[in-house]
Amino acid sequence: MYDNHANEGMRCIQQIIRMVAGTEGVDLPFDVFNVRANNDLPDLDYDAYISSGGPGSPLPLGEAWEEPYFALIDQLLAWNRTHAEKKPLFLICHSFQLVARHLGLGTISKRRSTSFGIFPMHRTDDGYAEPLMAGLPDPFYAVDSRDYQLTEPDLDSFDQMGAKILCLEKIRPHVDLPRAVMAIRFSPEVFGTQFHPEADGEGMLRYFMTDEKRDQIVGIHGQAKYNEMVSYLQDPDKIERTESVFLPGFLREAIAAQQGVEVVR
Repeated sequence: MYDNHANEGMRCIQQIIRMVAGTEGVDLPFDVFNVRANNDLPDLDYDAYISSGGPGSPLPLGEAWEEPYFALIDQLLAWNRTHAEKKPLFLICHSFQLVARHLGLGTISKRRSTSFGIFPMHRTDDGYAEPLMAGLPDPFYAVDSRDYQLTEPDLDSFDQMGAKILCLEKIRPHVDLPRAVMAIRFSPEVFGTQFHPEADGEGMLRYFMTDEKRDQIVGIHGQAKYNEMVSYLQDPDKIERTESVFLPGFLREAIAAQQGVEVVR
């Protein structure tokens, strides 16, 4: 979903897949589909799916990839309702926003300013009950980079789907604006975050220490924001901990399901 824009997300996702394959002692072959740039989408022959973050607007644009992408989402949801063998799906940031809009779960709108940094995420009661988030502190920290947001959740739609709001963005008592929804359990098989759980502290630190990236961040967000992010990237209880939980846990659940092991929720 990166639309051919340079990013660190794909490297991080593939790194996590290879790490889990090694630690679990299983083969995890994968294919990459360039959805937005090439209108290239998978079929239903895969065991699990990860839909990445990406730049740009999650609002309707009338581009060629949109209809087949949402058709795939609907097919996966329908498959999981009607088949014993499930097909898990993880949605990251841009994909999270797209699918939340598609399912009518709340308001997707452009933020007044870009959210960029490493911020605290605060769990809801359902977030405390979510097995995929077990062991995380409250708040936990995650990389947040977005110009759009999901706010004003439609609780009737959540109830009809059986979806759960799992965490909200940082508490801002001085800002009279609704807090964004940052993670949703859409269904037993579908999980999504509006932050970037794939981000790795070590790799991002190397990236941020390059002259080009440092100058870019300082120029847009200031030296204090840059210093804070570098500090957080070196803290093992922040990004490294978040990275170790979400996508690895999702993949381990998918492996267990393929092996016939019941995942308790």
